[in-house]
Amino acid sequence: MITLPEIEAAIKQLPEGDVRQLSVWLQEYLDEMWDRQIEADLVSGKLDKLIAETEADIAANRVKSLDEVLHNT
Repeated sequence: MITLPEIEAAIKQLPEGDVRQLSVWLQEYLDEMWDRQIEADLVSGKLDKLIAETEADIAANRVKSLDEVLHNT
């Protein structure tokens, strides 16, 4: 198995364009991992309480519009 230090050393030998391409690939891979984790948490019920609280806040009108949040108005 290749070790992390070996991977880091190999990356340092790559041309900048390849490193940038690797960076894009790595971010996409991390995004996919995040999506799979969220899906697994949803299926397992880990998010049920959070979803219920959010739905209750929406029903009670205890939410702000996204514009209000983003613009601090």
